[in-house]
Amino acid sequence: MLTLPISTKYCQANVAAGLIIGSHGNNQTDDQLALLAFKAQIIHDPLRVLNSWNSTINFCEWRGVVCGRQHQKVVVLDLQSHGLVGSLYPHIGNLSFLHTINLQNNSFYGGVPSEVGRLFRLRIFGLSNYSFTGEIPSNLSSCSNLQVFSIGYNKLSGIIPKELSSLQKLETLHLCENNLIGIIPDSLGNLSSLQLLNLSDNNLNGRIPNSLGQLKSLQVLGLGSNRNGSTIGNGSLNDAPTDFFLNDISILLGSSSFTFEFHPSVLSLLSKLETEKEKNIVSVSCFTFKVRSKQ
Repeated sequence: MLTLPISTKYCQANVAAGLIIGSHGNNQTDDQLALLAFKAQIIHDPLRVLNSWNSTINFCEWRGVVCGRQHQKVVVLDLQSHGLVGSLYPHIGNLSFLHTINLQNNSFYGGVPSEVGRLFRLRIFGLSNYSFTGEIPSNLSSCSNLQVFSIGYNKLSGIIPKELSSLQKLETLHLCENNLIGIIPDSLGNLSSLQLLNLSDNNLNGRIPNSLGQLKSLQVLGLGSNRNGSTIGNGSLNDAPTDFFLNDISILLGSSSFTFEFHPSVLSLLSKLETEKEKNIVSVSCFTFKVRSKQ
């Protein structure tokens, strides 16, 4: 389970209770209306966490809502693990100052609204452990400040949008256990800040692109249990720096059977990898592989 890094300083930020909704113009009311539209799509709230979401309380003091220190604009929406059931309403795209959405471990369904692409301040977008369907909106590429995109353990379909490769600040891309199809885009190798890439348990196929060897900040690479199988093609790992494998990265290949096609000079790395694994420098989770040398 991925834990989203929500900064404590934002979770402790509160706006004085004496401020009146709408006293600084319509923008504050817009945020309140967007939150109420979100609430209206919740059909089950077993812990009654949204009971405070009413007009008698300043919306910046509603449970799970954090506003900025200097304005009545919502910057964090954190309602993780509350058993909520419902859909994600497009009005969430009206929360223009939002930088953190953490709704993981609930029971949301339906699609991920494309309006999220309007949130250019968004840094953390956590929607794991739901029943979201549909495709990943390609216009998330407009969220240029995005650092964490975690939407694993859903029922998303379609391809991995190549547009995501423009997110140069992205550190975590967690898409495991969905129904994604197609190939792994070569362009993911452009995500120079990426530290975790988890594409396990999907329906991906084709070659694992050479470009992933360029991800020098990568610490975890999850590719296992793709039901259509994948092949790590000639040079895809051969051209990567040695420490990509042996010093910094955990390679999670699950129970899949991968074919590695390497130049003979790289074959020695495989035996070394097995040795280093025992030292917990590299973690390789129970996989079988066939080595086919490239003459």
